[in-house]
Amino acid sequence: MAKYETLSCLRDIRAKELENKKVLVRVDFNVPLDDNLQVRDDTRIVAALDTIKYLLSSNCTIILMSHLGRPKGEIVDKLRLDPVARYLEKLLQIKITKLNDCVGEAVEKTVSESKPGEVILLENLRFHEEEEKNNIDFAKKIAALADIYINDAFGAAHRAHASTAGVTEYLPSYAGLLIEKEVNSLDKLLLDPEKPFISIIGGAKVSGKIEVLEKLVKICDVLLIGGGMAYTFLAAKGYEVGKSILEKDYIEYVKKINNEAEAKNKEVVIPVDSLVAKEFKEDAESFNVPVEQIEPDMIGMDIGENTINLFKEKISNAKTIFWNGPLGVFEMEKFSRGTNQIAQKIADLGNKSFSVVGGGDSIAAINKFGLADRISHISTGGGASLEYLGGKKLPGLEALKK
Repeated sequence: MAKYETLSCLRDIRAKELENKKVLVRVDFNVPLDDNLQVRDDTRIVAALDTIKYLLSSNCTIILMSHLGRPKGEIVDKLRLDPVARYLEKLLQIKITKLNDCVGEAVEKTVSESKPGEVILLENLRFHEEEEKNNIDFAKKIAALADIYINDAFGAAHRAHASTAGVTEYLPSYAGLLIEKEVNSLDKLLLDPEKPFISIIGGAKVSGKIEVLEKLVKICDVLLIGGGMAYTFLAAKGYEVGKSILEKDYIEYVKKINNEAEAKNKEVVIPVDSLVAKEFKEDAESFNVPVEQIEPDMIGMDIGENTINLFKEKISNAKTIFWNGPLGVFEMEKFSRGTNQIAQKIADLGNKSFSVVGGGDSIAAINKFGLADRISHISTGGGASLEYLGGKKLPGLEALKK
């Protein structure tokens, strides 16, 4: 894949001599844990392996740092990174030294005594409120641990935090191999998409995806709308949506998107039927109804069978695909069919198309059915990828530019 302009502006770690250096790496190990505090989805950990393995081959000391969850500046035992350290040990088949903090004398002593080839994992950065505040002193403390900084946490690149932006003021800073792959894949969508380019956007709300919708309606050929946000699109067409998710304040905005699509000869496809229920729960009785028959006491839970077939038909000839967000209440098995069927259809295209999937639930569907190796690129940053595609500058990337 050719390198695009954005990527060529980032400092490449492969141009740097790393032997005997201490290298601080911001990774994104914000992974879901199960009730037994075991890693439930390893997508983000596996995505970081290329950079870690490259550094291991370069004979340097590797100091990994990440956040996990939202502890809001307090120590929360169930959000410690110990399960991640154990999982990473299994993947790499080497010892990982997991520390109980990310700053302080004990951390400094362990790092200073470390040798090339060793891997250290610092404790959850967000146990310190200074991390999200991009506190200068906190950034200096983590920077003081190393000679070089690498940001490989694309999922956090849209945040101006101490570990993604502040630290770059005090260390030579480079992009990791994952960030390189993420940026290159998203730039391919923005700058060089092979046609037809189909985008599938789901999730709960229109309000969280304004910029990306405005961008996609300009660059893609067909925009398929599902999930909770589809009911605002349906309401904009005058349909009754019952007790489904509805953002009334965004109905006029949706009309504007539809008008722009029509003016540019682009197609916005909304559901023609819906799987509805009268209660928002797994065992609720459900009905597949045409969208014009949604009653006031019904809740839209998934796209209907005719919509699944319609979306599949639209996707079948795609050469480029971007998908973000589930198409129904994916967490409930009974209402996951739409999401799962679309995941399977995208995977079935294989190398006939260039496909990018982002967002936790979309990735969960891909992983659940063992389809990951049939997707061109799985983005580790749902929010970051949407902001990047929407044209926003990501602080974590801006700080790495030459």
